[in-house]
Amino acid sequence: MEKISNHPEEELMAAYSAGSLPLSQALCISAHLERCPQCVRKLQRLNHVGSELMQQLTPAAASSELRDKLFARLDSLTEDSAQKIDHETGANVPKCLQQFVRDGYDKLRWKRVSADIQSAELCRDSNGARVELLKIRPGGSAVTHTHLGDEYTVILEGGFSDESGLYGEGDFLFRDNSDEHTPVATQHRECLCLAVTEGPIQFTGVFSRLLNPFVRRNFAL
Repeated sequence: MEKISNHPEEELMAAYSAGSLPLSQALCISAHLERCPQCVRKLQRLNHVGSELMQQLTPAAASSELRDKLFARLDSLTEDSAQKIDHETGANVPKCLQQFVRDGYDKLRWKRVSADIQSAELCRDSNGARVELLKIRPGGSAVTHTHLGDEYTVILEGGFSDESGLYGEGDFLFRDNSDEHTPVATQHRECLCLAVTEGPIQFTGVFSRLLNPFVRRNFAL
């Protein structure tokens, strides 16, 4: 496996450890962790710190009825998780995505975004963020754009480059409305990304910006 050069910021990892991230962002962190031993070690350290802090708290009394309900709920979650992991999916699908990609990537409902790009929406978060997979054909590119909301991306297969560098499998990228870029997939392989967008992209080209009202309407659907 090639060395991963781009990782989540410390604040994101701390929030992930605390369980306070929205589902959409947590999915991206989880997909990155499955490929990044460095961040797994960082998460273990954060979990240890959190555990030490929890031990310093005075526990609140709980009724036997509440305890029974909690343990019953935990048993149910364990059974559900086992069923999802045991489900036959493509071996290359991250475990955190198998609940959405049950029969492999090819069985998803892909929609063509442009001549070079296809997308498959997986879910919407409660905060309105869109969670989707993006495929860029080898050598294909996206139109130059910025973002009207934060964007989190994890490269699952292949790679791409933009004005800031070259990115490969496992890399975690964050973009906000101050970033303008033109992603271009590498020539030798299709690029597959997990992308979370908290607002629509904004085209910045002279002619492509005419499409921005349509893009904003489509994001809200």
